Amino acid sequence: MSLFETFGLDLEYVVIGLIGFSFFLFILSIILLVKNHKLNQKYKKFMQGADAKNLEGRIIERFSEIDSLKLESKKIKSKIESLTDNLLITYQKIGIVKYDAFKEMGGKLSFALALLNDNNDGFILNSMHSSREGCYTYIKEIIKGESFVVLAEEEKTALEEAINSRNYMK
Repeated sequence: MSLFETFGLDLEYVVIGLIGFSFFLFILSIILLVKNHKLNQKYKKFMQGADAKNLEGRIIERFSEIDSLKLESKKIKSKIESLTDNLLITYQKIGIVKYDAFKEMGGKLSFALALLNDNNDGFILNSMHSSREGCYTYIKEIIKGESFVVLAEEEKTALEEAINSRNYMK
């Protein structure tokens, strides 16, 4: 009784499997030879006409370029941090409500504008338009999303809109 019969294998399948595996190894060998050839070409091109002194100079030059890039990167990072700090105190949340101050006038020429920073500090600007007397403008301070002065309904709506608006710094 042969070894193949013991394990229940057909000799033809084993031979086909070995041929397939050999073909796979042959293809893999060709790929590795091509990659090795390309690497050798790059190495020869790099070393072409270069002696140790010249090569050392090129390496030192690259290191100095890296050092200058690191320094420049630190400067840019510092400037970005400064800009970020400045942007956090700018007014970045906005809410506006247009309305008719006097129902008989029409046109919705009056408005309440809320401008808030990241901490919900800012102000509400209310401009009430009346064609007879002109335009009246009021400003109310907002601290941490609250006003210490009573707000009109439109001002409350504008404030809520600003507080809930998307903060672009996050």
